[in-house]
Amino acid sequence: MEYAVKTLQQAITHFADRENCRAFMVFMRWPDGTPRCPYCDATKLTWLAKANVYRCYGEHPKQKFSLKVGTVFEDSALGLEKWLPAVWQLANCKNGISSYELSRALGVTQRTAWFMLHRIRLAMKDGNWSKLGGSDSGPVEVDEAYIGGKPGNKHLSVRKRGSGKKYLLDELGFRDSLNPDYVPTVGRSTKKIPVFGMLDRETRKVRAQVIPEVKRETLMNAILENIEKKSTIYSDGLADYKPLKAMEFVHDTVNHVNEYVRGEVHTQGIENFWSLLKRTLHGTYVSVEPFHLDRYVTEQIFRFNNRATKDNPLTDSDRFVLAVSQIVGKRLTYAELTGKTERPEDF
Repeated sequence: MEYAVKTLQQAITHFADRENCRAFMVFMRWPDGTPRCPYCDATKLTWLAKANVYRCYGEHPKQKFSLKVGTVFEDSALGLEKWLPAVWQLANCKNGISSYELSRALGVTQRTAWFMLHRIRLAMKDGNWSKLGGSDSGPVEVDEAYIGGKPGNKHLSVRKRGSGKKYLLDELGFRDSLNPDYVPTVGRSTKKIPVFGMLDRETRKVRAQVIPEVKRETLMNAILENIEKKSTIYSDGLADYKPLKAMEFVHDTVNHVNEYVRGEVHTQGIENFWSLLKRTLHGTYVSVEPFHLDRYVTEQIFRFNNRATKDNPLTDSDRFVLAVSQIVGKRLTYAELTGKTERPEDF
């Protein structure tokens, strides 16, 4: 879609007009220009401008509905003039936008802004699960990352075994100034949250998911579900990847103890994604609960997969339109967000 709004300033001005919001949402939800009732799919509707809702003449209890019904915006008291600029910012801010910053920008509470951002992240979740590698069995990089804070930054109330040098050195493997030769505990032996990622070198698209633990069975299941057989897979020297050759994959590894690149054999592409993800989490969001980590990963995947390249020069407007096109048929309630009820999109 070629959309006239190109900048955030233009978006704020444009969507301040209620009619512009309505016209945009109608086009995004019904490209043929004919609104349909979300309850009975009827097209015999009347637009009630003062109430900002449609009225359906079908025989069902809820005859009036807004353009937010059936989307991630449903049951929100906020108007589209606030929702749409929020989508624009999250889709285009390279390192994300915090709920505190968004609350100041929109004039809403921090809790409201936090809830808005999580709903938008759900909309960013791509429903296309065609396998990586494609029909030509192209190269795919796989790697795992560990998300979490530094052990020395933990609050005393969280530490189970004291707070002195012995805790830092013996329990957490922290490099202390008194023991510069001590090797920190890294990788799967940490208490951080593991995330498994895959990058298709041909399409430059990444796919990642929070996993319960880094074990052979977990990694193999994720690879079989997401990568075409006979594809070439590049990984580090983790022993859990050894069964790949017996599973009809071409597999080669790079040992990070001695080297990072050996010709075409490397994992630098997926490492780039981890760098962007961790920069966003540590710099903007600071502290993320494991319960919500999957949505923050989804947010970064959306921006990474839709970044501007020479072959695909996407603009801020393009990313915004793409994000809004994915809002239909998704729902996240505050009870689901806070864990009071089961989340339908749980991994």
